[in-house]
Amino acid sequence: MTTKQIDYCIELSRTLNFSRAADNLYVSQPTFSYQIRLLEEEIGFSLFERSGKGAYLTPAGAQFVSFLTGLREDLRRAIEQGQNFSAKYLDSISVCLPVRQALYFLPEAMRLFAQRFPTVQITPLFRYGGSLECFLANEADVLFALKEQTKQLPGVQVHELFVSRVYLIADRNDPLAEKDLIKEEDLFGRTLMVGGGSPPALKSVQHRLIATGKISYFNSPDHDTTLTNVAAGKGICLAPGFLNDHSGQFAWIPFDCRESFSCVLCTHKADSRPGVAAFVEILQKLFKEAVAFPL
Repeated sequence: MTTKQIDYCIELSRTLNFSRAADNLYVSQPTFSYQIRLLEEEIGFSLFERSGKGAYLTPAGAQFVSFLTGLREDLRRAIEQGQNFSAKYLDSISVCLPVRQALYFLPEAMRLFAQRFPTVQITPLFRYGGSLECFLANEADVLFALKEQTKQLPGVQVHELFVSRVYLIADRNDPLAEKDLIKEEDLFGRTLMVGGGSPPALKSVQHRLIATGKISYFNSPDHDTTLTNVAAGKGICLAPGFLNDHSGQFAWIPFDCRESFSCVLCTHKADSRPGVAAFVEILQKLFKEAVAFPL
């Protein structure tokens, strides 16, 4: 299977007309039809039903094209990354994190790193779920994680980064936004958004509040949905401070509890590249110097 055949197949699935698809890709119709037939012979099943009025996807063809579309997009991004890399860089360090705001100082760290290692590219990888699996599969060189996730991981070096506390997120017009510290009783009678992959420490706080019987709760599948619900006035939520993007859209008020989140960076013990060690040190220094920065 060639990239041209993939492109031909995707285009025909859009137009459902051999002549129009061939014209759109600037090839002759016989050449176009021949390549589609070769592709079908290679994979062993028909992708399209032909008729005098055009072409129609078979059920198997519809499923196949959906996979091809994703594959072609991944391939396009890989080619673009390769072009960027080959033009300027000699090495690359990938950093896996669940969301952009988890490492607030990442852009600054990348800028400082580039001054010392101009031929090494830092590539962020955002994995809302499965970031640890991505790292353990050697698909990433550096991982942002909670320390509790890193226990008994073989071949992994853990670097302390910062401790994040629990915050209440509320609309800026909410009366709670005027407080400097939120206590348990402040939430009585309110609706609390819960779920969404909350880490164990946060789940502990949520369960303790719900157990009082004085707080309603609403299940939310993920953090973005939770923030949308908060903005819509459906409730409030508790979250780790490292999820704060500091955009000012919401009020983030410290919550009075003993739970916190120890945030770390992980690297592979076998990776002895100076750039990896230097990048970790830069991030550690940035967070250490930000003593007054709310986390």
